[in-house]
Order: sequence, then structure tokens, then C-alpha cells
Amino acid sequence: MPRLLIKNGWIVDPATGRDEVGDILVEGERIAAIGKGISARGGGDLAVLDATGLLVAPGLIDMHVHLREPGKEEEETIRSGAMAAVAGGITSVACFPNTDPAIDNEGEAAFVLLQGKKAGFANVFPVGAVTLGLKGEQLSEMAGLARAGAVAFSDADQPLESAEMFRRGLLYTRMLGKVLIAHNEDRSLRGSGVMNHGLISLRLGLPGIPNAAEDIMVARNITLARITDSALHLGQMSTEGAVALLRRAKEEGLKVTGEVTPHHIALTEEAVIGFDSCFKMIPPLRTEKDAAALVDGLRSGVIEVIASGHAPHAAEEKEVEFTNAPFGVIGMETLFPVAYTELVLRHHLPLSQVLAKMTVNPARILGLYPERGTLEPNRLADLAIFDIGTERAVDSSRFLSRSRNCPFDGHRVRGHTVHVVVGGRIVYRDGVPVETGEKR
Repeated sequence: MPRLLIKNGWIVDPATGRDEVGDILVEGERIAAIGKGISARGGGDLAVLDATGLLVAPGLIDMHVHLREPGKEEEETIRSGAMAAVAGGITSVACFPNTDPAIDNEGEAAFVLLQGKKAGFANVFPVGAVTLGLKGEQLSEMAGLARAGAVAFSDADQPLESAEMFRRGLLYTRMLGKVLIAHNEDRSLRGSGVMNHGLISLRLGLPGIPNAAEDIMVARNITLARITDSALHLGQMSTEGAVALLRRAKEEGLKVTGEVTPHHIALTEEAVIGFDSCFKMIPPLRTEKDAAALVDGLRSGVIEVIASGHAPHAAEEKEVEFTNAPFGVIGMETLFPVAYTELVLRHHLPLSQVLAKMTVNPARILGLYPERGTLEPNRLADLAIFDIGTERAVDSSRFLSRSRNCPFDGHRVRGHTVHVVVGGRIVYRDGVPVETGEKR
């Protein structure tokens, strides 16, 4: 049986509370032992990774990723996205359904899973569409999607404007034991807005998007989750008001969870002053006050998940006037470094708490735990090894993603990926993807 021994790493597993220097033995696709002074005796091939001075964590789980295959493979394919994922220490991604055609039937979900397995890097799990073609008019074949492996349901960046359709979607996800991931935006309030509404948008002469566009839909969606007793996940939260609404929902005992992206924490609307379309995203970058509320939400446990919101676009699409450029930024390869630098080093959140929001918490929400999201023995050996001691500048020209619309290009961060193991296979070694995955 192929075996792998990871020696002398700083092991942090939020699921078990483990926080110590030690070793991990992997046999086949599973973790065989974890502790100090492990010796790998017996037959079979053995590979050794020296993790001295490095952080060893469960592989990250990114539950908000847009991969453009099928339909816009020039922006991202499942293969390039899976490679970019492991370059960011991510071993599992939830792939959103805004493809062409949309992931709204069993066959499309099966295609995503097949392409992910063929790629051989990160695990790729489909998120099924709530409605056919993401049009918000008729429910998709949700049972078939779940049967084919969909881990959640969402209409991606298309808000379900019909409250009745949203209610029905929640009822079906409850029946299927899944979660509905909501894009919280009132399109009538967004209008032609391209950035946060405020003094800066007025000064720049750009149409703004008010906080109310998010807050109103968050309130509506929570209300519908209450009356259906269903699991609701609030995607890409960006406002102080949304955090307050989520806090009240939790105090009430509702099955509502929330996520933020590193860019909504680390950046504000002031980044737009240079009219760089790499800072054009939905929801938009907000104020310092909103960013501080998001950090407080993470610290208090109100917000459980940090996700990349990875939305690749071709260079020619982004290299136009700010108002004409598409919304969206990439983020898988900077997910952990920016989260670690911003939250642990700057805001002093405990490392274990920050890791939990990218490992065990999304694993539980998506139904992947306990097989994934932990380093417990007998679980699948999905793990990542990071260098948190060396500061480096983000260089998007070296990314494995096909797109370069990164808002952190040139930022100096810590936490770059060194090695990644998926299902016992070394898929990323010494900062380089391993095409076939080493089995040792």
C-alpha cells in the first residue's frame, strides 16, 4: 500500500482541537496515524515530506467558486480551476452552476464530477441550480441533481426575485437534506450601480449600489428560511446590516449560516478610486465600517465561512471602462494567504478559528464532514502544508488560473502553499502541481 509520512509539522486541526508539532502517516487514501515520533515501519513504498517550520492543516474547502466549463473555457476550465485550487491549498471546491448550459440537471452535474476526476487535482463538487437555466421561473430537477452529487443548490449570481420560487427551493433543499446558497441582492435597487453607493461613488461619477440592496434580500431570505425550517447559507456578505440580521437569525435558532470573502475584509471602496476593474465585484467593496463589521462577525462566530468567490474573466473583458467591465475577481490562489495575513496577523483572530472557516465549517454545511475537513485518523487524507513565516508579493502572472483579474496583485502576504495532498496523493509539491498525483 502506498504510504506517506509528513514529519515535524505544526499540525492545526480545528475539528479536533489539535494544535501541536508532530507527524502524520498516510496509508493509501486515508490518514493512518497522527501524533509525535511516528515511525513508518512495514512494507510498501514510503514517501517523506519534511514539514519542519511549516503549518499542516486540513485541506481547505472553498464553497463559492465559479468555474466556466462548459461555456467559457477561455476564462477557466475545471482542470485549470482544480490546479489553481491546490495552488491555494484548497482540496475541495463547490462549483457554481452559472455555466452554459447551466448545471440544472443530472447530466450536467455528472459532467462536472467526471471532469473533476479526470483533472486529478482538487475534488470538484457541483452546486445544482435551483431553477432551470437560472431564470427563476421553474424549479430544476433538484432530486436528480442531488442524486448525481450536487452538494448544495444556488442560482449563483442570479438572485431569486420571486419570493414564492425561493420558498419552494428551500422546501426542496430541506427534503433533500441540502443547503440553499443565496445571492442576496435586490436588482431593482442595484439598478445600473457598479460600486458602493456613497461619497466616493459620487466623487468618481459612478452609479452606486446601496447597502439596502443586500440587506433587504437578506431579511427576506431569512424570513423564508424561518417559515420553511430550511437550511440557508448567505453567500458573500458585505454589509454591517447583513451581519446584524444573521446574528439575530442565529439567536432565534434558525438554520442560517453566512460567508465572506477575503477581498470584502481586506479592501474597501477606496480601492476603486483608480478605476481598475479588478476591484469591480458584486457585492461591491464597501466602507471601513462594513469591513470592520465583517471581521467582528468572524471573530464572534456569527459568520462561519470564508470563501474565495472565485469569478474568472478574460483579460479583454476586464480591460475596458470600469462601467462596462463585468463584475468578479479571482481568489482561490490568494484565499489562505490574504485571510491569514489580514485576520490572524492584522486583526489577531486565532489561527484555529480562521482555519475552521475554511475547513470543518464548510465541510459541515456541504455535508462533506467527517470524511473531509479534518485530520482525524481513518478520514480521507486531504491536507495542505503552508509556509506562514515567509512574506512574499502576490504575482498573478504566475497563477495557474487562466484568468488574472486579481485584486491583490502586488500585495505582500504570508501563507503560501508548499505541499498539498488529496486522497493520499501528492498533487502539489514544493510549489509545483504534480500532474498525475504521486502515490507513495
